[in-house]
Amino acid sequence: MKNYHINIFYSQEDEGYIADIPDLKYCSAFGSTEEEALHEVLKAKEAWLDAAKKEGKLIPEPRYRPGIYQIAS
Repeated sequence: MKNYHINIFYSQEDEGYIADIPDLKYCSAFGSTEEEALHEVLKAKEAWLDAAKKEGKLIPEPRYRPGIYQIAS
């Protein structure tokens, strides 16, 4: 399975954490903790990919890469 970038952020409006995968349109999940949101979005990713395969839709390649920053000393 491809490794997609996952965003996790706290939503004050929802009073919990939202995890989403930008490369997979509408693939997101909610959790009371960051870990729960991550667990739920990984399940959502599997379901998203399974549904796309069954419908013969194109599976996007991962576009987002984590940034690596180097601090000058």
